[in-house]
Amino acid sequence: MVNCGNAGSPGVSVFGSSVERMFLGQFCHSCDDRGRLTIPFRFRDLLVPDGAYIMQGFDHNLMVLPSPRFELLSHRVNKISMTDPTARLLRRLLFSTADRVEVDKVGRILIPQFLRHIVGVESQLVVVGMGDYFEIWTPAEWEVQNEKLSDAQSNAHRFAALDLASE
Repeated sequence: MVNCGNAGSPGVSVFGSSVERMFLGQFCHSCDDRGRLTIPFRFRDLLVPDGAYIMQGFDHNLMVLPSPRFELLSHRVNKISMTDPTARLLRRLLFSTADRVEVDKVGRILIPQFLRHIVGVESQLVVVGMGDYFEIWTPAEWEVQNEKLSDAQSNAHRFAALDLASE
C-alpha cells in the first residue's frame, strides 16, 4: 500500500543554494478527468517564477522539471551529435514527450493527454520529490519502486558508492 504521508519539506536545488529550494517528500494527489493534477503546496513556489516542463520519465513515470533544469538538460542533449543514433533517440525521448506546464491559480498543472496515456494515469497519483525536480507515479508503479527502496542491503550498496565521510 502506498504511504502518501509527507516525507519531508523543500530543500536544495541546482539553481539555488538555499535548503528551501529542493523538492522533497511524497504526496498522494488526485488527477481530475481533464488531467489536472494539484501540485503539493510546498512545490508550487519552486515552479511559479519560471514555469516548468513535464516529460516522460525513465521508469514508467513522469518528470516535472523547473524551466532552468529543463533548459540545462536540453542544452546538454543538443550538444550531442545528431549523427549518433543513440543521441537521436535521446533527443526524441526528451523533446517529443516534453510540454511546458504552468501552475494555475489553485495550484494545478495540466498533464497532457499523450503523457497520461503513456503512464496510465489514474485518478490518484503519487508526487515524489527528487531534489531538483519531481516525479509523478501511478500508485501501483510507485509501490514497485517502494519495494526496491525498502531493501536495506541494496540501499547499503547504493550508499557505499558515495563518499559520505564527514568533513
